[in-house]
Amino acid sequence: MLLGGAGGVLLGMAAAGPAQAAEVSYATRCVPPAASGLDPVNGTTKVQITAPATAKVGDEVDVVWKFTQAASKNPDLIDLPANSVQPSGVLKAAGAQTADVAMTGPRENPAIPKGGAMVLSDMKGKVKLTTAGDVTLTPDAYTINAFGTDTKCAPTETVQPSVTIKVTAGDGGSTSPTPTPTTTPTPTPTDSESPTPSSTPTPTDGESESASSSASPSDDGQTDFTGDLVQVPYKCVTPIGDKDVTSPIQINAKKNGGSYDLTVQFKGSVMNSPADLPADSVKPSMEVVLGGSDTGTVHVEGPANADPIKTGDPMTISDMTGTYKPGATGESTLAPGVLTVSALGTTTTCTPTTTMVSLTLDTEEQASGASGGSSTSGGTTSGSGSTSTSGGLANTGAEDNGALKALGLVAGTAILAGVAVFTFMPGRKRLR
Repeated sequence: MLLGGAGGVLLGMAAAGPAQAAEVSYATRCVPPAASGLDPVNGTTKVQITAPATAKVGDEVDVVWKFTQAASKNPDLIDLPANSVQPSGVLKAAGAQTADVAMTGPRENPAIPKGGAMVLSDMKGKVKLTTAGDVTLTPDAYTINAFGTDTKCAPTETVQPSVTIKVTAGDGGSTSPTPTPTTTPTPTPTDSESPTPSSTPTPTDGESESASSSASPSDDGQTDFTGDLVQVPYKCVTPIGDKDVTSPIQINAKKNGGSYDLTVQFKGSVMNSPADLPADSVKPSMEVVLGGSDTGTVHVEGPANADPIKTGDPMTISDMTGTYKPGATGESTLAPGVLTVSALGTTTTCTPTTTMVSLTLDTEEQASGASGGSSTSGGTTSGSGSTSTSGGLANTGAEDNGALKALGLVAGTAILAGVAVFTFMPGRKRLR
């Protein structure tokens, strides 16, 4: 996001004269999105502009803006993947005619490591020459777009012209200058690659499946056990700070011999992506906490997202699965434990502030099973769906239907742009 900029410009029209290129540098202030909480960065932008040395009235010439030095480096927060950054800006035409020339570059860049120098693509634009005389071209403000977020950079001093085009009257054409200069800009700086986030669909409360309030493992021959939906208060450590969140989670089990196949589901908690996320970039896992007759944890994990997720699209934590092999005979409880979400090389860890039992099972000790132990563990309470209120945060966020607003999954430069915190809302599709 704090992509500083410099730039250069190429050009070319068959009717124009030989190309010329010149570099200009200027003090620049880059302002990240307000949501980031990051301070503006002051630096120096170095730009090389390429344009024809001579042309005729009526010619439409190509100009290229090449960044040779960015105003700042990539912040030391996250690596920027290849082809994730796009520049756009304005080139000022002055002298014989005045115009703002829209410039834009492709979303093409090498992978940029944390703290590395920014590498921005060349921006191109067109200007139609309407008046004989000298026309100067001067770089002005520009915008850096990364994963749907913009950092605005503008000069903090008067910028000197980079090149001058000597425009002569066209052969057989009118020597009278056109009173109103026209500029043919390239496509708008916001490229089609970075779609405007679609309006967030209205949450559908009904999508939150109702959990069976009683899991009766004692029923003879029963193989499927449905846990209660519990509101789990978490303290999350994210790349952009600590967050207190609450999320509705349900643990279900299917008996498989002496063991149980577990499925942990986030019910109705959905996040809107603040950035484009490539496939296989977001992966959740959890340590399910055992209590009652048994002790220890069971590791469960979910698949990464199979498809890319666009900025603004809804998503949720995928169902996580694992196998519980009892280490004790008796009544054992299962509660959501530490949640870990890995996204593009970053990790968010959420730890429950209190134990919320979702499922209770009548278990028989298995060889090499869980650790076994005392009748109570970690403050859990026997009985399906029973909830401990120790910790005082059980209802955090519950008044917003359990909206989980702080899981800091990091998506490319979403962190750089300060939108690394996903908004969780009920009733959206899941990561798949």
